[in-house]
Amino acid sequence: MKKKQDLAVLQTNGSGVLSFAGVSASAGQVIQVVTATDATERSTSSTSFVTASNTLSASITPSSASNRILILLNVTALVSGTGAQRSIIGTIYRNATNISGAEGLGRIRWKFDPDSYNVDSNLTIMHIDSPSSTSALTYQLYIRRNDDNCSVVLNPQNSTSSIILMEIKG
Repeated sequence: MKKKQDLAVLQTNGSGVLSFAGVSASAGQVIQVVTATDATERSTSSTSFVTASNTLSASITPSSASNRILILLNVTALVSGTGAQRSIIGTIYRNATNISGAEGLGRIRWKFDPDSYNVDSNLTIMHIDSPSSTSALTYQLYIRRNDDNCSVVLNPQNSTSSIILMEIKG
């Protein structure tokens, strides 16, 4: 098993004697960053949260249970159907747990006149999670439609969506 390397800086004592000193992160500093992208077009008309065939996800292993994870997610979504109002809701699951509940973390809502055309937009989610864990964690986008007579296409025409996970020192 490979040991995680500690950071070190070269320091002087003021008389020209050099030595290495350990460096540790202060509270609020970013410790690690993990990114992932997805450019596969996926669709759903579900009213329950679904992954739409393994949507955007990334894994991170916190170095301390007191650290937090900042989640930044941006996905392009196309909503089509009939009706004067259409909306979608996105949420993030940490492993098998919806970290926001039924109302999700992000919502896009459109009102139309006329009421039967397609619209695309970006769904952006920014959330700080406190998982209290040092185990590997997978964060994944789940999505659902919120109104009747519509469907959602993620990454229309294979546009690219992204997720960024940042471990923040607690």
